[in-house]
Amino acid sequence: MFWAKRIRKVFQLAEEISIDDSSKFILMSDCHRGDGGFGDNFSKNENNYIAALDYYYGSGYTYIEIGDGDELWEVRSFKDIMEAHEEIFVKLSKFYKENRLYFIFGNHDMEKKYDKFVKENLYELFPNIKIHEGLVLNYKDTGDKIFLIHGHQAEIFNNYLWKIARFLVRYIWRPLELYGVNNPTRTAKNHEKKNKLARKLTEWVIKENQMLISGHNHMPTFPEVGYPPYFNDGSCVHPRCITGIEIVQGKIMLVRWCTKVNRDGLLFVERQIIAGPRRLKDYFNVRGNYNEPSIKTDKKQKVSESI
Repeated sequence: MFWAKRIRKVFQLAEEISIDDSSKFILMSDCHRGDGGFGDNFSKNENNYIAALDYYYGSGYTYIEIGDGDELWEVRSFKDIMEAHEEIFVKLSKFYKENRLYFIFGNHDMEKKYDKFVKENLYELFPNIKIHEGLVLNYKDTGDKIFLIHGHQAEIFNNYLWKIARFLVRYIWRPLELYGVNNPTRTAKNHEKKNKLARKLTEWVIKENQMLISGHNHMPTFPEVGYPPYFNDGSCVHPRCITGIEIVQGKIMLVRWCTKVNRDGLLFVERQIIAGPRRLKDYFNVRGNYNEPSIKTDKKQKVSESI
C-alpha cells in the first residue's frame, strides 16, 4: 500500500503543535472558496462561515484549515478568489497576526505547496506563512499525537495525477456542472468513493495506532470511544450548513453552523454540537484495542450526511 507509506511519511515530517487542556482549536476544511460567481459553491454558506470565524476569533481559538480552502481547480486566478471573499481573508489575517492560524493544502489548492505561489499570492496578508501538507497536535498531558491531513494522499488520481484531474474539472466538468451534470470522478460527490476513502484512512489508523483527522470526502465522521479514531470535519459546502471539529478543554466535538429563522422571522446563525464532546484521553486510552470498524454504521462510526 504505497499510499499508506506516503501518509506515514507526511506524518513523520509534519510540524508538531503542542496542546493541553487550555488549548482551543477549530478544524475546518473543504471551503472551496471560489470567485463569487454562479459556480462558487461556498457562497451560499459564506454568512455561516463569517459568523463562525467571528465566534472563534473572539473566543480565542486557533483556526486550522485542513485543505481545499480555496477552489484553485475551477478558478485560475487566486486574486479573483481573494477579491470575491475579501472580508474573509482579512478576518483570517487577524488570526495569523496572533499566531492562531495554520493552513494545510489539499488537492484543490495543491498549488499552495509551491513557495513561488505562496509568496506571490499570500504573503501580502500572511507574511512569510508556511503551508503544510500535514500537522501533528501533540497532547502534552500524555504525549499522544493527533495527525491532521487533507486525505487526498490515499488516492492516485487526486494526488499524483492532480494536474490531469484539475484539467478535467476546469475545462470539462465545471461547464457541465453549471448545467446540472454531476461529476462522477469527484470523491466528494461520489458515495462509493467517499466510503472507499474513509475505509482506507480507517485502515491506516488501525495499522499505525494513530488518531487522525482529515477532510476531502466532505463526510463528517465522529467515532465513539473504542472504535478506530478516524475523524472527518466535513466541509463548508453542505447544502444547509458548514461543519467543523472543535478541540477545547481536552475534549473533541463535531459542530455545525446553520442559518435559522426566529419567531419574528429574522435570520440568525446558530452553532450546534452534533457529536461529542468526548475526552481526548478516552480515545488515547484505548491504544489499539479497537472494536470492529464499520464505515456504514451511523451510530458508531459515521455522522449521518443529512446535516
